[in-house]
Amino acid sequence: MKQFFSFCIIILFGFQVGAQNFKVTLQTAQYKSGLAYLTYHMGKNLNIEDSAVVTPNGTAVFTAKRKLLPGVYAVVLPGKRISVDFFVDKEQQISIKIDTTDLIGKTVVTGSKENILFQQYQQYIASKGKLLEDERQGYMKSTTKKDSVLHEANYLKFNKELNDYREGIIKDNGKSMMAVLLSAMREPQGLNKKMITRNDSLENYYYYKAHYWDGITLMDDRIIRTPFFLPKFEKYYREVLSPQADSIIKEIDYQLLFARNNPEVYKFMLNWLTDEYMNPRYMGQDAVLVHLFEKYHSKGLTSWLNEKQQEAISRRAYMLMSNLIGLKAADLDMVDTAGKPSPLYKLAADYTLVVFWDPTCGHCKTELPRIDSIYRASWKKHGLKMYAVLSADAKDDLKKEWTKYIREHNMADWTNVYQTKEMEAAIVDAKKPGFRQLYDITVTPTIYLLDKEKRIIGKKLTIEQLHELLQVKWGAKPKQ
Repeated sequence: MKQFFSFCIIILFGFQVGAQNFKVTLQTAQYKSGLAYLTYHMGKNLNIEDSAVVTPNGTAVFTAKRKLLPGVYAVVLPGKRISVDFFVDKEQQISIKIDTTDLIGKTVVTGSKENILFQQYQQYIASKGKLLEDERQGYMKSTTKKDSVLHEANYLKFNKELNDYREGIIKDNGKSMMAVLLSAMREPQGLNKKMITRNDSLENYYYYKAHYWDGITLMDDRIIRTPFFLPKFEKYYREVLSPQADSIIKEIDYQLLFARNNPEVYKFMLNWLTDEYMNPRYMGQDAVLVHLFEKYHSKGLTSWLNEKQQEAISRRAYMLMSNLIGLKAADLDMVDTAGKPSPLYKLAADYTLVVFWDPTCGHCKTELPRIDSIYRASWKKHGLKMYAVLSADAKDDLKKEWTKYIREHNMADWTNVYQTKEMEAAIVDAKKPGFRQLYDITVTPTIYLLDKEKRIIGKKLTIEQLHELLQVKWGAKPKQ
């Protein structure tokens, strides 16, 4: 039960599962009018399935010629302040009697065996939760060691009873929705050993990871219509797995292979993974989106997406394909301030910093002097060279402003280059990708760090992150 929630109205997707009608009847003595909603949990939101007007006798009927997909649903009372959760599985004729004076104790759900266990669980949790809170408050207010020890012991005792109760439901009612829900909530236990050495920590991590999905099957689509699966799924990819793209890709393929037998779970997972890695949290993870595009989206395995969504994913993947970490950077056939050819690969250096910038960009005007300062103070003596590219479209004709900025900021020892109108037109005529696509130039300044072979080893980092990365490459310890 929840007092507040946020609505997310979505277009329902799914596969046809039969012509059975559903009917959910609401009875509530405290409401005589208004609009009530039948919703279901999906991710972090309540999504609207149906709505019905509350009659003067406190009744609202939700019904349609379709079957409700299994999961955790909620009836939201008029005013959108109070909602009551209930389970939907095979039974499609359900009655809910709600008394707002005691939502947990006096709510009665009939027509569904699953909800008998759910209501028993809610009532047990409410009573045990009060005992736990009392002990917590008692511990906080303890004035003697004896009192604090007593409250701590009682808290641990009640908490163990609660966990044992949950485990009992999972063991004795393994196929029930309540067991599925509790399994999704359950945190895997680590090894019972002290973390003394690095091997101890690794053993604990591998054990935790291996048992993270215990009790959960990706072939059961009930899990996605709960408030607990998405947080568990997010945590796995954001905190449990190594942030390295190769590790993530391997796990994605493994899990999607299992989920392929359940279209709803497969769709939910692939949608979330695509959204997550469209704007990755760590450098190098953009390789995950490229993999998702090449193996799934481009193969016609995401037919539920509309044309606009598919186009956005395709466009983003193509912008990333040529500039992934570890790839050799695309050569840049440019000319310098004097109009002489000055391609990127002609610049010999142990490390090359490629900076795409625009003299009319306010952020560039702030960042370039900072880059030049640290370049002269540290990077230059280590053999790093600067290759700065005018990122503006050639038709904008910013050469005058560009050369003026270079001159005024004493950037003559940088290799400053641009692309002429003729060069840009030739690339368009040849139907080749331009440098903005090859280097994913969507904002300025955009910065890439290349090694001696012109492989990309850093991209879109802050100046501070770049400096730390270079110090690691040079064998020096970054300053704290």
